[in-house]
Amino acid sequence: MRDTRESRLLLVLLVAIAFALITVDIRGGEDSPVDGARRAAATVFGPVEEGMSSAVDPIGNAIGAVRDSGERHSRIAELERQNAALKAKLGSDDRNRSRVQQLDSMLKKAGAGQYGIKGAEVIGIGAAQGFSWTVTIDAGANDGLKRDMTVLNGDGLVGRVTTVGPNTSTVLLANDPDFTVGTRMEKTDELGFATGQGDRPLSVQLLNGKAKVKKGDRLVTFGSRKDKPFVPGVPVGEIVRVDPSGGDLTRNVYVKPYVGFTKLDIVGVVVEAPREDPRDTVLPKKPEKPKPTPTVTVTATPSGRPPAEGADTGDEQ
Repeated sequence: MRDTRESRLLLVLLVAIAFALITVDIRGGEDSPVDGARRAAATVFGPVEEGMSSAVDPIGNAIGAVRDSGERHSRIAELERQNAALKAKLGSDDRNRSRVQQLDSMLKKAGAGQYGIKGAEVIGIGAAQGFSWTVTIDAGANDGLKRDMTVLNGDGLVGRVTTVGPNTSTVLLANDPDFTVGTRMEKTDELGFATGQGDRPLSVQLLNGKAKVKKGDRLVTFGSRKDKPFVPGVPVGEIVRVDPSGGDLTRNVYVKPYVGFTKLDIVGVVVEAPREDPRDTVLPKKPEKPKPTPTVTVTATPSGRPPAEGADTGDEQ
């Protein structure tokens, strides 16, 4: 458009009309007479404006990207937190499964021996400086525990209660050098006394110096008078070494205990002794010996005898 007098007048007129419309729109508020036209224009031109704005406004896009990135990072952090919680839960479930297995094994032992037991958890260990093998359990006098009660787990003899508090007790482990228990051999009923030797096998002194024993033979507790401190029939361990018989009145053997004293968790305190000696019924079942595989020998037999030396074979022409 040329810059003429008419064009300048038209421009002034359009500006005046624009100001007039703005004034009317502001004074009208929500009832503005131009509100409908404005909404129609927004409907038509809004998507185009939004697309154009996204395309030509890199600063706005960058800010939006940073905001979205922050949200993504927050989501990732939340997912990582959930993942860590699931891993912790899985670890907890694994431990719980292990403890359930320990409890189940212990209850089977108690059932086989008809022992009335009070379950407990190991919550502390004795000081190593005093060369004392003891643990603390979370059961005490309030749970019916008393001094000189037998302690076992799903593997066998753990020890005996030595000190009882209201809610906790101290257990002297069977591998402590101050620990001694009467034992009885499986089947032969040979009697002896087992003494702890720390992390080495138990030392057992058999009363019969001529007792016939061998590696792999098993022992259980003999039991004490009035079942204190030991009830009968609790598995002790297997013989791993036998000292030569030198004609002495007694004979020494060495027994690997069934219980792993360095990994105790769930234990049971025998609060009620069995009515009858369970004998060998609480011992674990021995693994079956593998059956020999039959061997078949095949001997090849010739179908005919070889021709005698010098015999006519009929091959000559």
